[in-house]
Amino acid sequence: MADADTHPLLRPLKSGRLTFENRVWMAPLTRCRCDVPGNLVTPLHALYYSQRASAGLIISEATQISHEGQGYARAPGIHTDEQVAAWKVVTDAVHVAGGRIFCQLWHVGAISHSIFQPGGGSPVSSSAWHPEGKAYLGDLVPDGERPRHPLARALELDEMPRLLDDYRHAARCADAAGFDGVELHAANGYLIQQFLDPNINKRTDDYGGSVDNRTRLLGEVLDALQDVLEPDRIGVRLSPPVWLDKAMVEETWLAATDRCAGRGLSYLHVLRTDSFRERAANLEPTSTLFGKMKSAFAGPFVANASFDGPEATEWIKHGYADAIAFGRPFISNPDLPTRLATGSDVSEWDQSTFYGGGAAGYTDYPSLRSPEPLNRSERS
Repeated sequence: MADADTHPLLRPLKSGRLTFENRVWMAPLTRCRCDVPGNLVTPLHALYYSQRASAGLIISEATQISHEGQGYARAPGIHTDEQVAAWKVVTDAVHVAGGRIFCQLWHVGAISHSIFQPGGGSPVSSSAWHPEGKAYLGDLVPDGERPRHPLARALELDEMPRLLDDYRHAARCADAAGFDGVELHAANGYLIQQFLDPNINKRTDDYGGSVDNRTRLLGEVLDALQDVLEPDRIGVRLSPPVWLDKAMVEETWLAATDRCAGRGLSYLHVLRTDSFRERAANLEPTSTLFGKMKSAFAGPFVANASFDGPEATEWIKHGYADAIAFGRPFISNPDLPTRLATGSDVSEWDQSTFYGGGAAGYTDYPSLRSPEPLNRSERS
């Protein structure tokens, strides 16, 4: 195996008091395998994550901060004592295997369904909004029915303190569960992005209108998390969208980056969406949105989306990013850092097993050291 002196992806990365052993990070991956009721992770989760402990950092699957924050069947929570105890088994397993793991704190906002909401109420958002798409209710309903997301209601001003308390409580729970830190999910069209996006946010109060107002909630949530955790134990995930005018995207997401900058946060994790998917060979870091966000944040910058090993290496080598987060390749390659650094084959994933189910397509992918799949009968 190549060592840190010869391969850019294997160099350690220091952020505050934490040192990440390499630049190949595991992105958050929703897998919908929790026990219900309770949305509890299981010993199978402990095996899955510990198998992937060679990642420089594991960012957990998106984990709801409250009942209101849930939007998918069998997704985990981090807001009850039972959830804390269940996650503690996972974090202990990762630490025994030599890894680090952050908990991604998630509130889906409007991308939910009344079946998940307290009292069967409406999901919440920045404004009244009826999102396209269908809710994932899994085996909680007969025949895997997928109804459309219902109309969401706008969060009231007097609900904002309660929402911030939910984030504080989830951060305390993540700390008690043994996570090394948390990642604030402010991307992928969920609640905080619903405040950032002017197509969704139609508010006329202090949380709507100007870019300063639309980024206010992001800043307040970060303040709330810093009430609980040291800043170098907090990361943020952002995803500039493809559906807005590029000038609006640049103005908004640079302002969002400014809300994150200067705090001493652990990292900024950004998805390169289709409009910003420059190849490394043609990248001009100072002129692209990615480059501007990296410069504005001025801390560890993590890039994500559709990287392969050679391109990831180029991005690290040329300083376009400080780490690369991989999603689907980590599903089917538990030893992905070794494979990328040695140029070994990267196994394909089975998309049919992404969501729901058991060990098949979850803990049975082989590593280079153990080339025979586990639980072979379950994959047949």
